[in-house]
Amino acid sequence: MNYAPILSNFNITELNEMQKASMEAIPGLNDVILISPTGSGKTLAFLLPVLQSIKPGLNEIQILILVPTRELAIQIEKVFKQMGTDNKVNCCYGGHSVRIEENNLQQPPTVLVGTPGRIVHHLRHETIKLNTTHTLILDEFDKSLEFGFKEEMEYIVKQCDNLNKRILTSATALKDIPEFVRINNPLTIQYTNEHQQLKSSLILKSVRVKGDDKVEALMFLLGKIGNKPTIVFCNHRETVNRISDQLKAFKIDHGFYHGGLEQIDREKALIKLRNGSISFLITTDLASRGLDIPEIEFIIHYHLPPTEEIMIHRNGRTARMNASGTAYFLLDHEDYLPRFLDEKPKEEILPDKFVLPKPNAWKTLYIAAGKKDKISKMDIVGMLIQKGQLLKDELGKIEILDHSAYVAIQSDKILKTLQLVRVEKIKNKKIRMEIAT
Repeated sequence: MNYAPILSNFNITELNEMQKASMEAIPGLNDVILISPTGSGKTLAFLLPVLQSIKPGLNEIQILILVPTRELAIQIEKVFKQMGTDNKVNCCYGGHSVRIEENNLQQPPTVLVGTPGRIVHHLRHETIKLNTTHTLILDEFDKSLEFGFKEEMEYIVKQCDNLNKRILTSATALKDIPEFVRINNPLTIQYTNEHQQLKSSLILKSVRVKGDDKVEALMFLLGKIGNKPTIVFCNHRETVNRISDQLKAFKIDHGFYHGGLEQIDREKALIKLRNGSISFLITTDLASRGLDIPEIEFIIHYHLPPTEEIMIHRNGRTARMNASGTAYFLLDHEDYLPRFLDEKPKEEILPDKFVLPKPNAWKTLYIAAGKKDKISKMDIVGMLIQKGQLLKDELGKIEILDHSAYVAIQSDKILKTLQLVRVEKIKNKKIRMEIAT
């Protein structure tokens, strides 16, 4: 099979060593366990070789990919579509319209990606059958167990009567594999050298908080960093909300992200981070892996990671694929650096005065129509250039969802553009547009 056209869709000329090893191992007879850090290209590493196992002309679910989060499901679906094959892929997850999924599943996809709970729902309502599924991929398998999906996954595996390949992936070594997986003589691909590369390109720093106000110290640190891509990790949703309120008080553009938010609000935060409308994302460990987000320059452990595994996943959001990055540990008078740190971080001294980060160069325009409304990127670009009087370089990243679209526009142009296009139509339909908040 010639993979060059697929790789060109990702602007890749050659696979990395881990991906080459996966290409060799997965088509073989053994089941496969793939251990490789976040950002090393695992998704492509298992999607490319399973293409060989797809039986042409069989309009049934042949490959099932189970993931712990809706964001990871969406990301994998996006990568598979970008590969540009003729095979149908569908994505199912909680928070997404069941009716839309049922309509999509009337013609079974070749590849089905989903969260365990939603896949169980479709099995019990008989909107899907897995009797022709020959390949099962459990991506971020340990995270699915951690999230309490053992019962759902066990039920799903029992419905797969004709499995001949199981692929388990994780960013860290798997301790125990439950019996229900029925893994058979697995071949393990473990690329710890990628982790060593990450460590060598990751700078560790600590910040000792003076006084009792840790949020204030974070603000000073963010001011020092400036508007560069940064993720702040907290252990609790309440802390995420409290920091967000403080940033709002200073009118600092940012996003916040945790499991208590509606799916669309979580997607919007990631979209704005990807398109440069925000630089700061305040989050729980939900964002530590399995998300399609850009190269992050700084990680801040507002709360210390409770385990080494969690720290690895958090830090894995930066210093990815040969890039460098910095991870800060924010320490109050009761905090001590984790014992599992291999090196002592360099201490960072905060400035005496708070410097407000510069505003971002982009803002996001929300358009209340998407793929299901037959809206394309060319429709949006044409309308914004012709009617909105924008130049091409004043338009940034465009992302289109099922029923909405988001467009990055230079901050100093977006108000005028919105005034010009507010009464315009796309595909002869009047569509609501506003600045995404």
